[in-house]
Amino acid sequence: MHAVVTVVVAGVKAANPTEQTVVEAISLALLVGVAAVWAAVDGWRVVPGRGQAWVLASVVAGVGSAVLSVVGRALFVDQTGVSSLGQALTGGAAFSALLVLLPAGLGLVVGPRLEGARTVDTEVKPSPRPRG
Repeated sequence: MHAVVTVVVAGVKAANPTEQTVVEAISLALLVGVAAVWAAVDGWRVVPGRGQAWVLASVVAGVGSAVLSVVGRALFVDQTGVSSLGQALTGGAAFSALLVLLPAGLGLVVGPRLEGARTVDTEVKPSPRPRG
């Protein structure tokens, strides 16, 4: 998802350089929101090993999105070459990893707290008056 968003933003920048800030803000909010909601659902469902899974997912997302964004920009946007791969694998990969890890951490903290709200809503309370 990060690589696709990176390629789309690069395409918008190439086509219309003045509208880049709005597209970048919306894409950043989308990426942060997806990670936070997904991690919150994992926390709510009490998925075992969810913390380790999200750390691993952030590393894989960072490296994977760096490589795929260079390939996508080379194929669809401009003539990006292999020389861009070094920068993408250092700064770009770190940014993408943090873009997954920080909202996921927030989601993992918030998600289990949603469990109490869910059990309160489904709990059946006895009537104070006796029937009969």
